[in-house]
Amino acid sequence: MLSLLDLSARIDAGRLTPEGAVGLVREAIASREPEVGALVCVDPAPAVPASGPLAGIAVGIKDIIDTADLPTRMGSSIYENWRPLADAPVVARLKRLGAVPLAKTTTTPFAFLDPTRTRNPSNPGHTPGGSSAGSAAAVAAGMLPLALGTQTGGSVIRPAAFCGVVGVKPSFRLLPTVGVKCYSWALDTLGLFAAGVADAAHALALLADRPAIARAGDGGAPRIGILRQEFCATPEPEAEAALARAAAAAERAGAAIRDLTLPAPFGEAFAAHGTIQDYEARQALAWEYAAHRDALPPRLRAALDEAQGIETAAYDAARRTAHHARRGLKDVFSENGFDVLLTYAAPGAAPAGLDHTGDSRFNRLWTLMGVPCVTLPVDRTEAGLPVGVQVIARFGDDGRALAAAGLIERALRG
Repeated sequence: MLSLLDLSARIDAGRLTPEGAVGLVREAIASREPEVGALVCVDPAPAVPASGPLAGIAVGIKDIIDTADLPTRMGSSIYENWRPLADAPVVARLKRLGAVPLAKTTTTPFAFLDPTRTRNPSNPGHTPGGSSAGSAAAVAAGMLPLALGTQTGGSVIRPAAFCGVVGVKPSFRLLPTVGVKCYSWALDTLGLFAAGVADAAHALALLADRPAIARAGDGGAPRIGILRQEFCATPEPEAEAALARAAAAAERAGAAIRDLTLPAPFGEAFAAHGTIQDYEARQALAWEYAAHRDALPPRLRAALDEAQGIETAAYDAARRTAHHARRGLKDVFSENGFDVLLTYAAPGAAPAGLDHTGDSRFNRLWTLMGVPCVTLPVDRTEAGLPVGVQVIARFGDDGRALAAAGLIERALRG
């Protein structure tokens, strides 16, 4: 994989120019893209700034995020020829930092469940996950050092785990979702993919203009709660093994490890996620549903059909349940003395087949809670498929989540 920090260090040392760094990415795309299919389009002649903290860093932009220099097709034929007039603020921020938004990455249509054509770089017969399939696969295939995605259920954490890269879903609204096609305004969260934890921390700190995010590893060994999310169906054995291996590595590195079972209200909040998501999607995609229902893919069309029957009272009740759980999560951290939680990133390795994107059951609660989450690759199955874990911190404590993930990453390598 291409490391953002390695490329930047070579540029800073004069061993590589920003144009040369982009050229390396182009070579990687030419080599791997025919097999992986992670990209919608590539800018043939982008501006490459000569300076800036991300100068020479090519970035993949999920194709529901507006770009003035490239089409934004939402993964749908409805927007086949759509060309925004302006960059989304997060893209504009990348450009100010010197980065090069080089390619649009594949997304499931409107970031729902109908799969893309993208294949898992570790095994082309397995799903890369969704909905940020292209972003995760492009980084995993070594085609891009950084890519943006979004998460409404598990669309950053799950594909990162399936593809074997670091994925970060930051605290809710840490990064602006203006200029991003909305599915659920209470849940949609911008995230990113990178080769390693330090790369991801560096990129997030710059994007959010919060340098402390990349310096959060100075607080000593973390206190970690091991969470198995009993309100979800049991994971595959490889997910359990990865969680145990990550916990053991953290303990070797000095972390204090203790099991945690969440109180009942969190299971209720987990169940409420779908009501909130679908009620809001019904409104966010009201024009597409009314004017182009037959052009919507089957899973999305069926979900919107069913969402028409959700009553406002049920939505309001689900929001109250979520709010109660968010308040309770603060107590879970403080009363147990935990810095972070460690849990499954996905039910197991990427499933076989390209007709689905996998299960987000271990991600949905944390999207609803709005807290920062980091996927960390841990193992590979006998078939060579990656398996990851998920590190979770308090709302606004993104640096601590990344620092704990970095500690585990280093311990696993040691």
